Amino acid sequence: MFTGIVTAIGTIAAADQRGDLRLRITAPLDPARIDIGASIACSGVCLTVVERGGTAGDAWFDVDLSGETVSRTVPGMWERGARLNLEPSLRLGDELGGHIVTGHVDSVGEVVMVGRQGDSWQVAIRARAEMSPFIAEKGSITVNGVSLTVNDVRDREDRACDFLLNIIPHTAAVTTLGDLTEGARVNLEIDVLARYLKRMQSLAAR
Repeated sequence: MFTGIVTAIGTIAAADQRGDLRLRITAPLDPARIDIGASIACSGVCLTVVERGGTAGDAWFDVDLSGETVSRTVPGMWERGARLNLEPSLRLGDELGGHIVTGHVDSVGEVVMVGRQGDSWQVAIRARAEMSPFIAEKGSITVNGVSLTVNDVRDREDRACDFLLNIIPHTAAVTTLGDLTEGARVNLEIDVLARYLKRMQSLAAR
């Protein structure tokens, strides 16, 4: 379980296609605090540490990605040199600073607008039709592993929707969201509460 509060940016140092895809990710973390078998969210994807090493502030860890994971996330994001938002899983007593995040990507969205408003960035993302019922103004959504608040939602005739986000300078600086440009694709995870409410609504309508 995660909160969508990114603690570091990692870089894919190696990508080896075996039966599954093995990645080596470098990050300014302490390897002594990375356990084998631990979960780390990598740009919104919950992955399991299978090896780790390095020194404090210059760590590396290995993860395996199945074909299913690769197919459901942003194409090309698992290539050598790519930067990833990292968040270790919650520990008992940790602050729940964002919202409850599972690390299971629901869909891939497309950035359709990036603009400045004051010192912040405004970003509009287009979500597929099957995602639209789960996205609401002032609700939470996870974008590339980052917990964000939806500022506005505009429904489209094709039942897809465009939703607006505000990226403050701090968030832009400590995550990869500051690199977003029009046409970029992002991993989306809906708020788990919205998922259960939708399920309850569908059962009540039967």
